[in-house]
Amino acid sequence: MATISNSTIALQPQVSKYSASAFCVGFYFAIRVVTTVFLVRILGTDPQVGAATDLTLNFLLLGFIWLSTLGTRSHDSASVLTLAQIRWVLIFLGFSGCSLLWSETASPLASAAYWCGTVSDVVMIILLLRNRSGVEAAEGLMTGFVWGCCCIALVAWVMPAQFDMRLGDEDYLNGNTIGNLCAFAIFFSQYLSRSRKARWGLAIFFLAITLVRSLSKTAIVAFLISEGYLIIQDRAMNRRTKIYLTVGVVVVVLAFWGLFEAYYDFYTSYGNQSETLTGRTAIWAYVTNAALEKPWIGHGFDSMWKVVPAFGTFEARHAEDEVLEQLYSYGIVGLVILCGVYGDLYRKVRKLNEGPLRIIFVGMLMFVLVRGFAEAEPFDLLFPLWAIVLVTSLVTRDAVAGHRIQPRLLPLMRVYDPEFESIADSAI
Repeated sequence: MATISNSTIALQPQVSKYSASAFCVGFYFAIRVVTTVFLVRILGTDPQVGAATDLTLNFLLLGFIWLSTLGTRSHDSASVLTLAQIRWVLIFLGFSGCSLLWSETASPLASAAYWCGTVSDVVMIILLLRNRSGVEAAEGLMTGFVWGCCCIALVAWVMPAQFDMRLGDEDYLNGNTIGNLCAFAIFFSQYLSRSRKARWGLAIFFLAITLVRSLSKTAIVAFLISEGYLIIQDRAMNRRTKIYLTVGVVVVVLAFWGLFEAYYDFYTSYGNQSETLTGRTAIWAYVTNAALEKPWIGHGFDSMWKVVPAFGTFEARHAEDEVLEQLYSYGIVGLVILCGVYGDLYRKVRKLNEGPLRIIFVGMLMFVLVRGFAEAEPFDLLFPLWAIVLVTSLVTRDAVAGHRIQPRLLPLMRVYDPEFESIADSAI
């Protein structure tokens, strides 16, 4: 019995302090949105210098992560991310890369560089999660991302407000970007609070206030819906806490009510029509007609910017709708891949046991799907591919841990699975 007990302890994953490299990657993923703002607004450089700097830092960080993870792969199969678990992410990257061959992009070289930047994000996460035991790297990534987003929120508050009263910079750090980052950071904070019983209340409050102040309409609506689902479904949260949160939301809305009214008046009277929710219909109509010209494989990666005619004074970076963006860029194949990526992630999340962590992941998916009705990304998905890999790793590991059979029971069962037999042999 003593031998079995010692083996049982040895089989348990050892969780150490946060990986410094994982923390740096998460922090960089959040903070990099201010690079172009700093270089253009403070140093007066060309915007292309900012984009080139971002990509250079990305590739340098990838090289550092690759060197730091050499020879550190975990021997615990349950803690290692396999490529089969993220097959749909790899399919998306592969097809989008192949689409560069027929893409109508304004600059093939620049588009290829942006695609490589997206790939490098995913590769960094794969390297970290395949070479760290337990949830050390995942939690380090989340922690770094939350701290980075708090820095972004602080910068946004210090910067002069835009002409339409929103936070950030109209060209290089708009309110939608700030709101999206704050929302993901809040979800990560909630996960860390549940998984490690840590206190992230102050960070969540600061990020939530920044999200509301960003006046990003789609992000605010999507966040309220997803958080409403979380509050209603989370049985681990007591009724008093739910009441306090509801009252807090009402207080925040009332505190910003005057700003909401002023922004609504400006939005309906002076805003660029192509940037309004109703004005987006012109973009949607154009994208739909253009997508029908190449219905199967689309126009290719990064095929809108500087290619699609301007809508008045507004140049569309993307289709302002995630489904239309994939349809325009990659055709019906893109829609199938989009459904495959989100559907596979949802299927994995559904396999988790009922609990707060499962609700948080479902809430993240709900946030992305609601926001996708009026937003999109030119190179990535609204649920970033690197974040999908991160969540997939956590979900898969939790599912394996939840179904793992205790070693002391294995000799009493007729189990022919090689993995279980190896565990039983080590226990005996």
